[in-house]
Amino acid sequence: MDAMISIGETAPDVSLPDLVGRPHRLSHFRRRLVVVNFWSAECPHAARVDEEMHKLFAEWGDTVVWISIASNANESLDLLRSVAAQRALPLVLLDRNHQAADLFGAVTTPHLFLLDSQGILRYQGAFDDITFRQKTATRNYLAEAVSAILVGKEPDPPQTPPYGCAIVRY
Repeated sequence: MDAMISIGETAPDVSLPDLVGRPHRLSHFRRRLVVVNFWSAECPHAARVDEEMHKLFAEWGDTVVWISIASNANESLDLLRSVAAQRALPLVLLDRNHQAADLFGAVTTPHLFLLDSQGILRYQGAFDDITFRQKTATRNYLAEAVSAILVGKEPDPPQTPPYGCAIVRY
């Protein structure tokens, strides 16, 4: 599935509940950069990215918001809560009907989308350049994209193929 929104377009203002049922809208996070991470509790690629994201967010502070969206149909709420707590994820939203995944065109976990302070999509794709054949990262696409936006430039590249586990849709 290709991204349903293009680079330079406003991201859909989805409203999803967190792991205790409180609703959150993407527009509530405007005025800061937002990393939307389509996430899985069971995917090893998502686990690796969670660990790396903590390092980046320690540098970025509160200038960037990290939102994980759980769209897998096969992951229970108990599993999501347990793994999110274990990994100390700041905010996990439930996307049980794949509303957000479909609107964004997310296909993997992780599949990352970077929104600027006005909610405009500036980057989408992989966290870094690790793939099945390339086991060590030589580029961190998300870090490069955030750095570019923070100094008023456009990310280069603005889009990469996502890499990870397929989102489970029933």
